[in-house]
Amino acid sequence: MTTTPVRMALVGGGPGAFIGPVHRMAAELDGRIRLVAGAFSHDPARSAAAGEAWGVRAYPDVATMLAGEAGREDGAELAAIVTPNHLHFPAARAALEAGLHVMSDKPATRELAEAKALAEVVRRTGRLYGLTHTYTGYPMVREAREIVRRGDLGTVRKVVVEYAQGWLSRAIEGSGDKQAGWRADPAQAGVGGCIGDIGTHAFNIAEFVSGRTVSRLCADLAAVVPGRTLDDDCNILLRFDGGARGVLIASQISAGARNGLRLQVYGEKGGLSWSHERPTELTVDWLDGPTHTLHAASPYLSATARTASRLPPGHPEGFIEAFANLYRDMAEAIRAGRADAGLVPDIAAGVRGMAFVETAVAASRDNAGWVDLDGSF
Repeated sequence: MTTTPVRMALVGGGPGAFIGPVHRMAAELDGRIRLVAGAFSHDPARSAAAGEAWGVRAYPDVATMLAGEAGREDGAELAAIVTPNHLHFPAARAALEAGLHVMSDKPATRELAEAKALAEVVRRTGRLYGLTHTYTGYPMVREAREIVRRGDLGTVRKVVVEYAQGWLSRAIEGSGDKQAGWRADPAQAGVGGCIGDIGTHAFNIAEFVSGRTVSRLCADLAAVVPGRTLDDDCNILLRFDGGARGVLIASQISAGARNGLRLQVYGEKGGLSWSHERPTELTVDWLDGPTHTLHAASPYLSATARTASRLPPGHPEGFIEAFANLYRDMAEAIRAGRADAGLVPDIAAGVRGMAFVETAVAASRDNAGWVDLDGSF
């Protein structure tokens, strides 16, 4: 059955951006979404250049874009926000109030108060809101979630998640590096550095797969590189509802580490392990049985995992395809008129992520030990 592609506008992602082009490629991969417009840069000339390169309508700012797209038969229906953190809230709010659905890069906002305010806008407008916690789009991450949900492991007892990078081991934010520059600037990134950038991914995948929510935490965050204001290394103990314990490590000063995301979930009967460096495999270790290695696209997987693969077993799929699964889910929800986008992280996940950041930063700063995590809104 042929479905008319959802028309998308991009906010950010112009020349020099890393994640913007990734969003565009992922959104258009399955033909369910088509880029038609964008406010690609705060520099009107750079925005125009991006529009010309991609053959779409370009605007100098978000307000002009929303006004220009309104009322057009071929106007945008979905806004993808791929800017630094401080622009997420105003852009998402404006797009939602203009009647567009929103897909936003993480974290949802710069501050928890903004995330809660955005949740109210989502509720009031009735538009769909998705957050690109990319790793939830991997087939074997979705299979891990299904294994836990079925009860195969028994009651979850322990969750360990590590996200190690080393690219900020030096103070490159002072050398003109655009990507490092805004991440090290509290005015753009918010109160969290590493914890907001990749710690939120670790937090999200831990809750997504385990099916449990973090209720308490004990945080030790540090700015290791001299002169840096925001944290670049995070070590956090977790307690989940239902009694499970956990450990979360997020670091951007682990010299030599590239993008080392790894998740382990242990229950009464066994445990599972997934690594981003081998994303098409999921290892399940049983207390009273042999180790099983499951492979993406295999017929023995759950339907949830199988539908997230596009190629036969043994043909590796990765980051773009995981991103594309979130966009495909969003497009299907828009065309079906659904009130939610299924497995796509929503505004509730966005609020919880910001609550995690602010709670951990404050607890570490105050040497508070164990504190409650309230992600309600």
